[in-house]
Amino acid sequence: MNRSRLVSTCLMIAGFVLYFLLNEPETGHAMHIMEGYLPLSWALFWWAVFLPFFILGIRSINKIVKEHPEMKLLIGVAGAFAFVLSALKIPSVTGSSSHPTGTGLGAIMFGPFAMSVLGSMVLLFQALLLAHGGLTTLGANAVSMAVVGPMVAYGIYRLIMKVAGSQRLAVFAAAALADLATYVVTSFQLAFAFPAESGGVLASFAKFAGIFAFTQVPLAISEGLLTVLVWNWLLSYNAKELTQLRLLKREESL
Repeated sequence: MNRSRLVSTCLMIAGFVLYFLLNEPETGHAMHIMEGYLPLSWALFWWAVFLPFFILGIRSINKIVKEHPEMKLLIGVAGAFAFVLSALKIPSVTGSSSHPTGTGLGAIMFGPFAMSVLGSMVLLFQALLLAHGGLTTLGANAVSMAVVGPMVAYGIYRLIMKVAGSQRLAVFAAAALADLATYVVTSFQLAFAFPAESGGVLASFAKFAGIFAFTQVPLAISEGLLTVLVWNWLLSYNAKELTQLRLLKREESL
């Protein structure tokens, strides 16, 4: 991936981000679980769940970079895409807010374990620079956005490619369902930590999931469409790299 291609890709992503920023109403609540919101026991539990995936992710990225050093810039693009999309906070009609995740693209290209590292780095910088999420809740946020979401994206992409063979449909579904899976997991995390007095965890999950659903479903569809546009851009400018990642047949890159 040469420098001009990188600049072109980044400019396109920045254009979409600028559009959403200029059209975003003000919001006061971040959708990542905020600092100090989870009880300590649950915060530690999710950290323990996340760390093995992070270690596997470091190994995965090291392997990719060792075999394909030219992929470093493309890995950076995948991380930047996740950062700018997940930094967008869209108000919900219920007074909460939601945002895209942007992890589906990287999961398709580099696998779910690599995104556990990229996604957690995104969450760390957002917690430190944007007060979006938190450090104690980073483990929980990473499990939902950087672990489960990418795994769903990767699995859906492979399944649709095997069954239907439609790559753009696979990219759209992978990105959209990764977004939705993130918020299903977040809803369960909050429900486990704060079960309802009447109905317990399931009643609490229904409440949290219902709050997010108003904005998250259309956001997931929008993220799927945007990811397909970015994918088309990559097909035009980075077919060689996608072929090396075995995402394109060699004849398609010619």
